[in-house]
Amino acid sequence: MNARIRNGLLGLLAPLLVMSIACAPQSASAQSGPAFSPQELDQMLAPIALYPDSLLSQILMAATYPLEVVEADRWSRANPGLKGDEAVRAADSYNWDPSVKSLVAFPQILDMMDDKLDWTRRLGDAFLDQESQVMDTVQNLRRRAYDAGNLRSTDQYRVEPQGPDIAIDEPYPQDYYVPYYDPAVIYGPWWWPTYPPVYWAPWPGYYARPGFGIYFGGAGIRLSAGFFFGAFDWRQHRVNVVNVNSYYYQRGAGPRNPGAWQHEPDHRRGVPYRDPAVRQQFGRASVAPETRRDFRGHASPAPEIRPDIRGGPPPAAGNRPEERGAQPAPGASPGSAPERINAPSANRAEPPREASRPSAPAAISRPAAEARPHAFEGVNQGAQVRSYSERGRASAQSAAPPPRASAPPAAAPAPRSAPAPAPASHPAGNPQRGGGNNRR
Repeated sequence: MNARIRNGLLGLLAPLLVMSIACAPQSASAQSGPAFSPQELDQMLAPIALYPDSLLSQILMAATYPLEVVEADRWSRANPGLKGDEAVRAADSYNWDPSVKSLVAFPQILDMMDDKLDWTRRLGDAFLDQESQVMDTVQNLRRRAYDAGNLRSTDQYRVEPQGPDIAIDEPYPQDYYVPYYDPAVIYGPWWWPTYPPVYWAPWPGYYARPGFGIYFGGAGIRLSAGFFFGAFDWRQHRVNVVNVNSYYYQRGAGPRNPGAWQHEPDHRRGVPYRDPAVRQQFGRASVAPETRRDFRGHASPAPEIRPDIRGGPPPAAGNRPEERGAQPAPGASPGSAPERINAPSANRAEPPREASRPSAPAAISRPAAEARPHAFEGVNQGAQVRSYSERGRASAQSAAPPPRASAPPAAAPAPRSAPAPAPASHPAGNPQRGGGNNRR
């Protein structure tokens, strides 16, 4: 019951969430000036800099599409039993960027990105505006954790120093473990007192190990081979697309050949860009109003696939509101289905107001030529019906008692209407008075 209430509240708060993201940045964009400082970059990248390269690269990509991250998290919360490869395949019909779609495999990551939405949006803006500085910050944080003795290879985690850079990979790609750590501890004493690192509590099922700063959950997340498509090119300071054969990447936006990752402004869904140069580069393509129509917790298929605008399959014949409200034509048999005139096509979506209007007038204005044959049962049989009625009435009168039969109701008023000849009865009354006098 709590899950239903939570999902219902999420659905009600969705429009407010869209406005808070799409409208609030308008004021921030007016203040867009200097780039993010090193203090701000350390602050926002500290909780994720020690993630494996493949996962971190796709988190940075997805952060550039904050509205789709929110939508994907709502879907993940509505499907709490799905994660890993199973979740991504279940959400394949949604028109999200491949980087966002890949994160439904990790519900805990989507949950933190949605919970700290301002951090997510700032992270995406930093990645778009200062990609090279973001990658330098990640390497600086990794070296600090490594020097503090808190970044080492484990059974779930492989740390590979490569000259000045440190790469992090997963030893078993099909059993993926998402790490957790406290950024205020794992790097040693924090060096920016006025810019504390972003923090969230450990996820359920994660436990700390004595003397080790990174937490892992009990079970890994099952992924298919070649699940990730992104990777870091630390030398050239960029993120590359290295696997274009990923099943969920095929239908998504992005370059079809391996190479540098490219931002897709259509998936930005109108959220303004912080940097003026980036805004000029991508702003025109990202403000298209039709890109906002998908933010409702479901996919955006073509109208002919989902004719019912309320999101479900078209109702079966006889179950539509206008058919339930229609009355059968006079003389129609009780089991016959009401006939509709000018009914909308089943392949066309019906407006909400039309679905709630009664269609009884349609049955009244139906031409007689279009009525069904059984609606005329009993026509031209009036004489036979009257004959049956007369015989029934005669039988009832013959069976009635004689007094009622001799005095029909129609003949009763005749004797009572004789007061008119009353004056002629006076002479007949005189002998009666005279007879009375003779007796006296």
